[in-house]
Amino acid sequence: MDGTLVDTEHAWLDVVREFLAAEDRPAPASLLAPFAGATIAVAADLLVRDQLTARPREEVAQTLDKAFTEAVAAGVTVQPGALALLDRARELGVPTTLVTSSERHVADLVLATLGRHRFDASFAEGESARGKPFPDPYLNAAAALGVEPASCLAVEDTPTGASAALAAGCRLLAVPTVPGIPESPRTTFVRSLTEVTF
Repeated sequence: MDGTLVDTEHAWLDVVREFLAAEDRPAPASLLAPFAGATIAVAADLLVRDQLTARPREEVAQTLDKAFTEAVAAGVTVQPGALALLDRARELGVPTTLVTSSERHVADLVLATLGRHRFDASFAEGESARGKPFPDPYLNAAAALGVEPASCLAVEDTPTGASAALAAGCRLLAVPTVPGIPESPRTTFVRSLTEVTF
């Protein structure tokens, strides 16, 4: 969702950058890289573990969640080609599931923008035993659709999401918003969803 269907990955990284600025910490791209595609909980753990803040983990998570939710609620930009791709899948009878590392309340804000009718199911952070980069969300999505993961095409923009999809056995359409997705026989790279035709 974030970065592939809507341009929220950069908004998320801006939230982390602003948090670090409030802590008087520089935020070069190398420091922000592990936060791309990360959940609120993982981001809070990283900030506390790496001693980038002295604040309690729960407070950090609440601060990040509030800032990101406000950013999404203010409005999101749908990525070029996203709605056309989803609508074409519907025309062809291809089922679709939204799989996101965002919390349910953020996913619901985005679903309202994208149109819930474009998805057969959705899985947000905390709705699988483990989140990305583990395969669980994609395994659950495939099960919800009644198909094998190997028959699924995941669309991802970060190494975290790509790892989850490939570990589940899905094929991957990579539309990178950050560097680091490795090449693999099951991965196809595009610069934009506008390049996808079927």
